[in-house]
Amino acid sequence: MATSAENIGIIVAVDGSPGSDAAVTWAAAEGLRRKVPVTLLHVIAPLMVTWSSSAEDSNIADLQADSSASVLERAEVVFRSALDDPNAVVVRVESRPSPVVGTLAEASRAALMLVVGNRGTGGHKRLPLGSVAAGLLHHAHSPVVVIHQDDVAEPTAPVVLGVDGSPSSEAATRVAFEEAALRGVDLVALHAWSDIGAVPLFALDWRVYEEEAQETLAERLAGWQEQYPGVRVQRRLVRDRPAHWLIEASQNAQLVVVGSRGRGGFAGLLLGSVASTVAQLSHAPVVVVRNS
Repeated sequence: MATSAENIGIIVAVDGSPGSDAAVTWAAAEGLRRKVPVTLLHVIAPLMVTWSSSAEDSNIADLQADSSASVLERAEVVFRSALDDPNAVVVRVESRPSPVVGTLAEASRAALMLVVGNRGTGGHKRLPLGSVAAGLLHHAHSPVVVIHQDDVAEPTAPVVLGVDGSPSSEAATRVAFEEAALRGVDLVALHAWSDIGAVPLFALDWRVYEEEAQETLAERLAGWQEQYPGVRVQRRLVRDRPAHWLIEASQNAQLVVVGSRGRGGFAGLLLGSVASTVAQLSHAPVVVVRNS
């Protein structure tokens, strides 16, 4: 995704949760597909104590170090088990004692992509997106791939792209074409004319805008189709609620790609509502791409 980071490769945030295992498995396949190394990174949260006892602090630190080693050992086993040849992809393991989101976000500066489970060990089953995943969508510098534990997709399923004409959408378009080309599958480019809720039929003559919207979508995709002539593109135009339609399309996709901030966002906004909603509720892995 970012040429300058190809030697660094993919970073996976691991914590021993089922979502983390799913993220590791996905990253193993992606590392093999891209022929790049993968780093399994476990971040140990800083000690938070209200008393002064070096002996107690030392014991807790030792326990955290042991736990981190176990987490990384498990992650490496999951990683190698996901490959037909366990040594087909270079894998590194690393542990850092630092604030979790800030450390992962900083590490993402040098990464091709940062892969994370949608919910970590502290997440409740009813919460669709954990605090670490949510924080990284706001602060990471590379594309963030959110993996859901129950994501299942056929290898022939298409890549779905949300297109809205924003700068981050343009960056997402590049990523989506690249992913579709690597997988040898179709690309479904979905564009919603409006970001608001259901547009009343009486409020506009949809036919007046449909042709213009189709032309705009074609223009947004034309240059990329020239760069990736082997990718067959299916254009899909909907009237409203882009998040709703992207989530629906994710049921028959192997990957959904969206920009981090849509056309309705302002310069200081780090994450748009569409990206956040899709990352939470998608039935397929989601790549959230910033315009960087």
